[in-house]
Amino acid sequence: MYATPSAAAEQESLFPHVVARPVRPYRVPIYRCTLVREASCTLAQPQIRSSRDAAVVFRQYLGAVDREHFMVAMLDTKNKLIGLNTVSIGSLNASVVHPREVFKPAILANANTILCAHNHPSGAPQPSQEDRLLTRKLVLAGEALGIKVMDHIIVGDGSETYFSFADEQQL
Repeated sequence: MYATPSAAAEQESLFPHVVARPVRPYRVPIYRCTLVREASCTLAQPQIRSSRDAAVVFRQYLGAVDREHFMVAMLDTKNKLIGLNTVSIGSLNASVVHPREVFKPAILANANTILCAHNHPSGAPQPSQEDRLLTRKLVLAGEALGIKVMDHIIVGDGSETYFSFADEQQL
């Protein structure tokens, strides 16, 4: 229950007394977090009503990129787009993505819901095992934060091909 004298002596030896010297105050930095608008793009409609609508938005934003890009679209309570953010630009067949980086712009934008998307420059939109694992991690992180992951879209080549985790009931 109580520390024995020998234990107390041991504990004191872990924190040796330092010779007193003038204490210099520690200056704590103060930060302000902001979301900065870099550009904008014109859309036919601001509201996302289906995975096809989302795929059109992401395809329009991505254009014909030659590397894998992972993006997040932030939506309000009426599924109206608040903004788009490129989370990661990878290589020909991979992109490093962490949930922290996906949800950071969504938190700053006060988003209710997010849509995630990335492209497969190969043109085949079928998800890899890594895509499935990442989607599961994002859904769990969103549940913890109170920001719903509405879908994860994989855009294929420049045609109409895409894969929707929500449409395939894999969220």
